[in-house]
Amino acid sequence: MSDQPRISDLARAQPPDYLSGLNPEQREAVEAVEGPVLVLAGAGTGKTRVLTTRLAHILATGRARPWELLAVTFTNKAAREMRERIAAIVGPASEGLRWVGTFHAVAAQILRRHAELVGLKPSYTIIDVDDQERLIKQLLEAENIDSKRWTARHFAGLVDHWKNRGWAPDKLPKAEGAHFANNRGQKLYAMYQERLRVLNACDFGDLLLHNITILSSHPDVLADYHQRFRYILVDEYQDSNVAQYLWLRLLAQGRQNLCCVGDDDQSIYGWRGAEVDNILRFERDFPGAKVIRLERNYRSTAHILAAASGLIAANRDRLGKTLWTEAEGGAKVKVRGVWDGEAESRLVADEIERWIKGKRRYRECAILVRASFQMRAFEERFVMLQIPYQVIGGPRFFERAEIRDAHAYLRLVQSEDDDLAFERIVNVPKRGIGETSVQKLLGLARAGGVSASVAARELVLTDELAPRTRTALSAFLRDMDRWRAMSAATPHPRLLETILEESGYTDALRLDKGPTSQTRLDNLKELVQSMGAFDSLQAYLEHVSLVMDLDRASGEDSVQIMTLHSAKGLEFPLVFLPGWEEGVFPSQRSMDEKGEKGLEEERRLAYVGITRAREEARISFAANRQVYGRWTSQLPSRFVDELPAANVEAASETGYYGGGPGMREANSRWDDANSTFGAGYASPGWRRAQERNYRGGPAGVSQVIEGEGRLVAVSEPSASGAFTPGERVFHVKFGYGRITQIEGNKLTVAFDKAGVKKVIDSFVEKA
Repeated sequence: MSDQPRISDLARAQPPDYLSGLNPEQREAVEAVEGPVLVLAGAGTGKTRVLTTRLAHILATGRARPWELLAVTFTNKAAREMRERIAAIVGPASEGLRWVGTFHAVAAQILRRHAELVGLKPSYTIIDVDDQERLIKQLLEAENIDSKRWTARHFAGLVDHWKNRGWAPDKLPKAEGAHFANNRGQKLYAMYQERLRVLNACDFGDLLLHNITILSSHPDVLADYHQRFRYILVDEYQDSNVAQYLWLRLLAQGRQNLCCVGDDDQSIYGWRGAEVDNILRFERDFPGAKVIRLERNYRSTAHILAAASGLIAANRDRLGKTLWTEAEGGAKVKVRGVWDGEAESRLVADEIERWIKGKRRYRECAILVRASFQMRAFEERFVMLQIPYQVIGGPRFFERAEIRDAHAYLRLVQSEDDDLAFERIVNVPKRGIGETSVQKLLGLARAGGVSASVAARELVLTDELAPRTRTALSAFLRDMDRWRAMSAATPHPRLLETILEESGYTDALRLDKGPTSQTRLDNLKELVQSMGAFDSLQAYLEHVSLVMDLDRASGEDSVQIMTLHSAKGLEFPLVFLPGWEEGVFPSQRSMDEKGEKGLEEERRLAYVGITRAREEARISFAANRQVYGRWTSQLPSRFVDELPAANVEAASETGYYGGGPGMREANSRWDDANSTFGAGYASPGWRRAQERNYRGGPAGVSQVIEGEGRLVAVSEPSASGAFTPGERVFHVKFGYGRITQIEGNKLTVAFDKAGVKKVIDSFVEKA
């Protein structure tokens, strides 16, 4: 007789009160187990409790046995937590939950069972990113493709993108294959897949791609899984990509007992393949589906929720819901305008110190930035004031590899005898000076009691190195001598720019199409900008040494600094949201690349940021930013304009700020033009923006500055269809230019000074 628990045993195992404490919507989501169900779970609405209680309910009522449930999550941590919570509810009845895990973990189990159907053995291996790039590099060399121009990392990124879209080599659109090595992408993709098959291996993307091939090509296998899985549940459905969507559609075709839990307003991972359309079209994919909205929030105050709801309402592509709470009172969302980035970091630090004086903890405070380069100003301020902090999801600014590389170049310019700096950057970027040659050089330096630079000058005069290595090392030494000579008369920010360009460092990052390359370039730009505050290179390097040497042990009680993307799923009593300026947030790059979809994802990111706050949320923007030593006037983010007035307290450092149609009712006036803050916005660049009427927002709202200094908003028709190729236009950030191409609402514009850019038509006006 089987030792597996009988369904009747499972029914008796149910605790009598496992549904107690659920609100009506949560209970409905738990008990609606038959047929397709979409649970729209807003931030802080108890999604995890609903999700685990639903699975426990299915087990406790005897509808299925543990091994007949498929529950898919996005992280191993979420899967582990799900198992633990279910076990806490139904006890031993949860034993046998074999199919609870991440998309890729479950897909790997299925692939092990049917590997031979895609030419693999059940003992296949899963290669990591390093092995993937090494294999691709071998293929590039075999095909005589320039691996410096067409890098292995770039192609690995393309392959990952294609697999996320569910494209096998034979299904790859021709236009996609044209993106690499002069239309050789598809051929290389097929060669790469064949090489993996020979090695009995697959990469991470293959787990789902092979599953899709097996399930769609073998009806008998698919029918077996239809019979096996009585109920399917998916967490964070808004973050699923196309391949995950196709995989789920195949598995759910049978019984259609599919429950997807997610929040379209928190879909923020489009840059890594997530498709918000998956959740938006759920009712079309599964006719008759039941949609249940969880809107009661248990995390934040009423003002925070209303501000977030008012902001996200500007998005067009959403299913719609409004968060609410029974909790009364709470502080309004504070919006602060400051003079510059330094003033912003000072403001945040002062607020944190006031928080601590109120008997609160550092760990209750979080600073959520749109991009990692924004962290530097806060880190430096906290070091100076001895405020403990921790960077989540990455290293501190000065500990990042690209920053250490830049500093090594500067240290070697300042001191030829700095062997640690020499060793770090002698082959960064790669010059063909291998590790063996570097170790030989360092050994000679130690033996002769001289610096590595001196030893290198002697070594290039001998035949001890290969000719190619000797040539590369000689060129490096000449470059260092030239930069050292420049340092006496060249401003140190400009010197670093020159070094990064002439060394090939920035070119290497530009050619690297990996997901972090642009972030690293932005960090280097921030570094160059920050150096302008110091009188000399020596003063700057001394400052860096002091910052690095200070005891900054994070400890348990620390301010948390992270990007908005890293903050999803977290919550803090006090949340700071700095840098709400056009081009920074929303990101200009995101809007240029993805148009209206990019803007809506940026707005969802703002929504996620605000809803991380339990008690207080504080937004700030700067009137000016220093870029390469030059001050530029900044426009407040359009998201500031979209916050509802009733839930916002808005002011500048020295007076009141008037925002958009709602904000102006709360605090309608700027400071006097003679004040510090007002003077920043009276700059020539800002006046031109006033005169040109900056357009923004999905509804075609145009923000204009009136003569008395009040920022208001008036409705205007969309500019869509109002332009023709060859027409002159003006853009607030890029200036004047001429339209060269029109694709829907996207314009390709050759700007006089900024070069060729793609912009949305509503962001420009006729010149």
